[in-house]
Amino acid sequence: TGYYGDGLNAIIVFAACFLPDSSRTDYNYVMENLFLYVISTLELMVAEDYMIVYLNGATPRRRMPGLGWMKKCYQMIDRRLRKNLKSFIIVHPSWFIRTILAVTRPFISSKFSSKIQYVNTLAELREMIPMEYVNIPDSIIKYDEEKCIKRRMRTSCLSNDPEMASVEQE
Repeated sequence: TGYYGDGLNAIIVFAACFLPDSSRTDYNYVMENLFLYVISTLELMVAEDYMIVYLNGATPRRRMPGLGWMKKCYQMIDRRLRKNLKSFIIVHPSWFIRTILAVTRPFISSKFSSKIQYVNTLAELREMIPMEYVNIPDSIIKYDEEKCIKRRMRTSCLSNDPEMASVEQE
């Protein structure tokens, strides 16, 4: 968590990799209380505009929150918090997250939908927000580095392959 701009504009960082495993017997209870904790914290921290940075990288599928939980969260957030949210940035979005948001888009407000931004790397995130007060967990940094290495290898392989180079030029 940090602040940006001149006022009390909060940056809330939410790392999905630390969520509980859905195989827990008390999973619903834990998730409900976690949400209540997050909302009460938001209400205390958010005096003005704020943004949420959702770190999705390094998160196994069994730790990702379900569609029902996300819908309930959205419905329980009071109007002031929804209105003051300036952007909801999803870092390292998986196909699953993109699919859920595409499917739910008709059921959420267009104002909220327009606040969702996808960011593929931490470097892209740095271009969007001041990072000096944002704590990124080591597992996310490692995931980002591995992803960037794979992307560079793929790009260099494509540029070294004469067939792919001709495809890129077309």
